[in-house]
Amino acid sequence: MPLGLFRRRLNHPSEGAAGLALPVPAGAGVVVREVLDPVNQALGSAEVTVTELTSHRVAARGITDPYGFFMAVLPPGDYSLMIMAEGLEPHRETIEVVADTRPSPQRVWLQLGRQAELPVPGTWLFDPPHTAIRFIAKHVGMAHVHGRFERFQGGIEVTQEMSDSRVHVRIDASSINTGNKTRDTHLRSADFLDVDQFPYIDFTSTRFAYRGGSKWSLLGTLTMHGVSRSVSLDTNYLGMVNGGYGEELRCAALAKAELHREDYTLNWRSMLARGIAVVGPMVQLELDVQAMYRTHDTPTPPQ
Repeated sequence: MPLGLFRRRLNHPSEGAAGLALPVPAGAGVVVREVLDPVNQALGSAEVTVTELTSHRVAARGITDPYGFFMAVLPPGDYSLMIMAEGLEPHRETIEVVADTRPSPQRVWLQLGRQAELPVPGTWLFDPPHTAIRFIAKHVGMAHVHGRFERFQGGIEVTQEMSDSRVHVRIDASSINTGNKTRDTHLRSADFLDVDQFPYIDFTSTRFAYRGGSKWSLLGTLTMHGVSRSVSLDTNYLGMVNGGYGEELRCAALAKAELHREDYTLNWRSMLARGIAVVGPMVQLELDVQAMYRTHDTPTPPQ
């Protein structure tokens, strides 16, 4: 159904969910947002990400259409929804999806972006309950595989000159989780990550490069499977706030990169030739980070 027609039907409450003729499975719910800019115009191509609150797994991702609409069909549950557009303040909200409910469009206005206050100099440690390291890979001949790493540690050493700041992330490679035990066991094997020989995946930054607005490039080296390669993470800085238990000082950012598996000697072609069903050669990596300012009485995590 064209979204223009969908929008007109949404504006007529007399029409029930059946009247919308949407392909919504029984037991699912629908989330609809109409995104507008500061002058009340429809905002197309805004990036929308919906994440499960408990697992931090991405449940839906896309961009708004030319009319500013985004729609996702989701299982019941609690989610975090984030909307971003160049030059505008990001929008975050927590939503509850209820089974068998009719779409209820809600308007969201994105305001003009301001230069977010940069983190104060010092040591910032990742907060694991509010940080997620996710990846998306194309399953050969099938749909995308979504996964995450459940054990990691890291932090940011912020200097007076932000471009000289440093980030280090250490990931426990054996903590990979794609929701399929057989596949996860195979991914840990010598065919892929070979976690017995290479237990960690490490990223160490070399510098930050400012790209305007809230955007930065985080340049550094990723070491995986015994191979080190230079990578650049496209980073959206989401700001610094006082919040959480004890009113800690926190900062947040969302960073993305695209990796080529063969750069790390993970040869998917040879495995495909042997009849092994694998994920494809391109992997999208995403770090959704919250970090807490470490005072002198906050312990440093083990290295």
